[in-house]
Amino acid sequence: MTQQKQQGFTLIELMIVVAIVGILAAVALPAYQNYTVKARFTEVVTAADSVKFTMAECMQTNNNVIANCDTFGELNIAAPAATANLASVAITGTTGVITATGTAAAGGFTYILTPPTIDPANPAPSTYVFTKSGTCTSAGITNLC
Repeated sequence: MTQQKQQGFTLIELMIVVAIVGILAAVALPAYQNYTVKARFTEVVTAADSVKFTMAECMQTNNNVIANCDTFGELNIAAPAATANLASVAITGTTGVITATGTAAAGGFTYILTPPTIDPANPAPSTYVFTKSGTCTSAGITNLC
């Protein structure tokens, strides 16, 4: 009587592999979703930052007067166009606060840049430091904005 060799995997072995794959997927999927939102929200941050750089240049050439740099017309640029990730970018008149809003695909968060308050009587600084805020700072996703 010859014994036949076992071929393939047993049911227990297959169940163990399926359980391991399930555990890895349960851990990896939320992390992947966070990375996807971060990648999409980067477009929102980039759009707001482009307006910020133009505003800083405008303020330097206009003796730190924010009222001369608080609209897209005064900055001589068009508002960034809405995309699949960027809903809008707006500038608040008189304060120059830049608010960029992401679409639902980018988490729907806001990114707000507030220009510094500078005395027009003093010479323009070489660097303007804008304050970052918005719902992206409290989103629970590290380094979102």
